[in-house]
Amino acid sequence: MPSRTTLAATTAALLALAAPMAFAAPAPRAAAQAAAWDTDRAAAAYTSDPGSVTASGSESDATGPGAAADGDGTTHWTGNAADDAWISVDLGSAIRISQVILDWDEAAYGKKYVLEVSGNGTDWTTFYTEDDGTGGSVTAHTYPQEVTGRYVRMRGIQRATATGYSLSSFKVYGGEPAPASTTRANLALNHPAYGDLYQDAGSSPAFVTDGGWPADLKGGASRWSSDWNANRWVGVDLGATSTIDSVDLYWEAAYGVDYRIQVSDDNRTWRTVYQPSADEVAARRADVQAPGDAAGRHDTVTLPTPATGRYVRMLGVERRSFYNPAPSTAQFGYSLYEFQVWGTGGSADAAYPALPKDPGGAYSTTFYDDFTGSDLDRSKWRVVRTGTEMGPVNGESQAYVDSPDNIRTENGSLVLESKYCKGCTPTPNGTFDFTSGRVDTNTKFDFTYGKVSARMKLPVGDGYWPAFWLLGSNVDDPDVSWPGSGETDIMENIGYGDWTSSALHGPGYSADGNIGKQQTYPDGGRADAWHTYGVEWTPEGMTFTVDEQAVQTTSRQKLESTRGQWVFDHNQYLILNLALGGAYPAGWNKVTEPYWGLPQSSVDRIAQGGIKAEIDWVRVEQK
Repeated sequence: MPSRTTLAATTAALLALAAPMAFAAPAPRAAAQAAAWDTDRAAAAYTSDPGSVTASGSESDATGPGAAADGDGTTHWTGNAADDAWISVDLGSAIRISQVILDWDEAAYGKKYVLEVSGNGTDWTTFYTEDDGTGGSVTAHTYPQEVTGRYVRMRGIQRATATGYSLSSFKVYGGEPAPASTTRANLALNHPAYGDLYQDAGSSPAFVTDGGWPADLKGGASRWSSDWNANRWVGVDLGATSTIDSVDLYWEAAYGVDYRIQVSDDNRTWRTVYQPSADEVAARRADVQAPGDAAGRHDTVTLPTPATGRYVRMLGVERRSFYNPAPSTAQFGYSLYEFQVWGTGGSADAAYPALPKDPGGAYSTTFYDDFTGSDLDRSKWRVVRTGTEMGPVNGESQAYVDSPDNIRTENGSLVLESKYCKGCTPTPNGTFDFTSGRVDTNTKFDFTYGKVSARMKLPVGDGYWPAFWLLGSNVDDPDVSWPGSGETDIMENIGYGDWTSSALHGPGYSADGNIGKQQTYPDGGRADAWHTYGVEWTPEGMTFTVDEQAVQTTSRQKLESTRGQWVFDHNQYLILNLALGGAYPAGWNKVTEPYWGLPQSSVDRIAQGGIKAEIDWVRVEQK
């Protein structure tokens, strides 16, 4: 189900201690009892202690740092007029922090700033970096970083205006991890959680251990939501080998019809310790309702025999169906508010592993083609055909074919050319009026990380859509598919002479919601002249370039904090293609006739002799 605004939770003791924190805490309970909270009560539970907040300075006494933690949205902290001004909160004790929300006051926001955590108020670690802030309300999720500490601060780097930074609220969410226990307890509370593909940053695995769920098991309280695939899992690290006797699952309406509870010693090899009976699965399968009418369910799973392990997970097998509308049905991802693991053992020392870093070192060329041969080098490139290697996509009008009319080398360049012949190109996917060229390196050169570049000259005209891009090599795996595979658009042009675009697509940031930028050529440059387009892809992020000048920088840290899962830690392959019309051009030129996104004037130009994209060379360098 689609994710909504989320709220985190902590223990009752922390609720009293943590000054500016917006917490909703379960009430005290016996070891085997569960308690619930609802979204409205969570919002009302906002507490404040302005005395726990300090800052580098303030504009006046009335706009001191405590105003950012008083629960009153009409008051605000306005800092001293300096780029390096800061505001810090003392949480009272160390907790695992799940998210921070900054509500900027009008235009006095941070253009560049960092969020940092500290155990002692002196030594700080950055967990969020903003390099292009626009104000408003900013939610920075920490998953999958380990962010544990007593102090949190916003440290400014660059102001948007000459006045001081101004925050109406500075909220921190999180909770104290469950410690080792010799008596029966929920060992999963505020512990690191893991999973595979999830919907977006607001529905990551971290939310299944935050201690909160709505009493009616409806609505947008904090939850994990997988992407729309039956084979998905979510689990928790208990920190040490534990003896587990039961599990509580608080599902949103998109619950598991069939699933497995599994344990592991290493988070890799799993042992099944529970699965619903055939009768239970049948009953759950029969419970089909409209999404707006459906509620979640609470499963208390008592294991037939206590199990031993450090990691526990729920592995989905079958998702619930919903009327869409009746009698048709549809399935969404799994959605779980809370995952409790009851038993003895565990350790509060469980932590998320450090994110991978750029290893450093020099680049060397691992792939290069300058197209000086008499024909395309098929030891390096695969020719893609519509109806064979791929089907129609994006509403485009061309069929990709394997013909020298569309794909050839010429004067030391690769030429991708589009041709028009009405009704002349039958394929298994229908008959097309246009042909064009697409090549890729799938199965011939797939790689992880590096500097990728190409020198290209593009056709200009409404609806012409040449692209130079990377696609995750696991895109054809039905357990992954797009956008879980990841897509890196190094250069796209939709026929405008003065600009191109770059973009990243993944879970929570795909299609029109991609993370992208436009670049305009300086000094009157045009797309139909030669330019070099590139990306540097590292474990820490992507930097896109045009003629060696950075045009988009996206860090893994910011992407996962604000948008969704980083899915660029595995092989991708190169693609060069020339498409015609379709969703992206049509979104700009609004053309619907004679082809979607492709006006008659552009059709006439193709019919009069074709249009082409030229590629001088392609290079991949790796460390």
